[in-house]
Amino acid sequence: MRIALYPGSFDPVTKGHVDVATRAAALFDKLVIGVFDAPPKNLLFTTEERVALMKKALAKVPNVTVESYNCLTIEFAKRIGAKSIVRGLRMGSDFEREFDMALMNRKLAPDIETICLMSSAEFQFISSSLLKEAAQGGGDVRVFVPESSAIALMKKLYRSSEGPAKVSPRRKRR
Repeated sequence: MRIALYPGSFDPVTKGHVDVATRAAALFDKLVIGVFDAPPKNLLFTTEERVALMKKALAKVPNVTVESYNCLTIEFAKRIGAKSIVRGLRMGSDFEREFDMALMNRKLAPDIETICLMSSAEFQFISSSLLKEAAQGGGDVRVFVPESSAIALMKKLYRSSEGPAKVSPRRKRR
């Protein structure tokens, strides 16, 4: 069985993440989405919330499972029996970081390959941090995230009725 790992923080899950995961799932017998428990980032969602959002977003892809992990990604890949690590590339600056990580991972586990998938054109500029910034500023980010992520994002950012009505995921345009 060909098992691959697609790791990330996924805070929140974007349509770009779903695109890469769906395309990767078509290449392998099993794709494990690894939600990193403690990335060196300021997270908006808990690990459990990120896992749940990813499960909802990929519920219709039968060979995908979602798990959290809190060790080196390469160690998690070994633990689940993955022979490939899937990474999504949005732009040139992503390549430099991914290239460095792939070389490090190859030194740590020469039998695990890094596979980079280019983002689809409509998702190349989307990043979770940019989405959170836009949503916090009142922007409508529903076009960039699955519906479940949009709802969770708005609930998280606008817990009170003081949040701008124009960013509510259920608001109709006038």
